[in-house]
Amino acid sequence: MALKLNDKRVLVEDINKNALQALSAVIADYRGLEVSQLTTLRAKARAEGVYLKVVRNTLARRAVQGTEFECLAESFVGPSLLAFSLTDPGAAARLFKDFAKENEKFEVRVLSVGGKTYGKEDIDMLAKLPTKDQAISMLMSVMQAPVSKLVRTINEVPTKMVRVLAAIKDQKDAA
Repeated sequence: MALKLNDKRVLVEDINKNALQALSAVIADYRGLEVSQLTTLRAKARAEGVYLKVVRNTLARRAVQGTEFECLAESFVGPSLLAFSLTDPGAAARLFKDFAKENEKFEVRVLSVGGKTYGKEDIDMLAKLPTKDQAISMLMSVMQAPVSKLVRTINEVPTKMVRVLAAIKDQKDAA
């Protein structure tokens, strides 16, 4: 069923709105996948805060105009599955990487972060980025380490004193 002009405008506006909010974008080729596999992928995308859309290439090119993902315009060739990470930069890359492991026919084509385009071989770079919670916990552990070492060092002074007194007591008892 062909989309009417107004439907196309609404679709382009929706994709553009999400592209303006997105932190990264990934384009993949979904040829050969079954509907049930794509349904599973869509459910995982919703759970992880990833905007996922199958859209015509001409509409996708128009939708990314005026966003930092304008560099992806020439990458819209053939069947394209477009994903925008809305919560953390690596969400879409992790989702597509994990899905590609399970499905041989699913192929990541290109990704974009910060207005730059990267090839499919760079998906690990983006997929390995920590989530917000992981980054905060890493930062907190780094900030906590000096304080805990200081407390341990300060605690050693009375501990050593007690050990010395215990050793003197043991010597006097033995003598």
